[in-house]
Amino acid sequence: MTETKLAPGDAAPEFTLPTADGSTVSLESYRGKRVILYFYPAAMTPGCTKQACDFRDNLSQLTAEGFVVLGVSKDKPAKLAKFVEHDALTFPLLSDPELGVHKAYGAYGTKKSYGKEIVGVIRSTFVIDADGKIEQSLYNVRATGHVASLKKKLGLA
Repeated sequence: MTETKLAPGDAAPEFTLPTADGSTVSLESYRGKRVILYFYPAAMTPGCTKQACDFRDNLSQLTAEGFVVLGVSKDKPAKLAKFVEHDALTFPLLSDPELGVHKAYGAYGTKKSYGKEIVGVIRSTFVIDADGKIEQSLYNVRATGHVASLKKKLGLA
């Protein structure tokens, strides 16, 4: 299985995906803004909840700095809606059950889990510039402390 890995300067793959509330979001509609697009394995799991709440808790600063935050998982919109409600998440969560967008960004493929190689969602974060180019591509990020580390990389810490 050859896996795509995006690098700074690459064009960010375009997408249109359904959100937790049933509307759709397209990357193209954020042209002119910087987007933090993060992929996580599953809504309502401990690590993913910690990461989502971390983005929620830092959202006002990220927004003030001109960023839009979007989370993507393979969960269906109904499960995302529960996640949003349960954890008072204040940014769009996008549903990609067919994994097409995950694969386009290299956020699905072979990874190590507890020493074994498995195929699954690779926790990844991308910073996309105002022109739709990859500014940063971070693969295999840790859920805990990720937003603080991302803010440092963006010069916001």
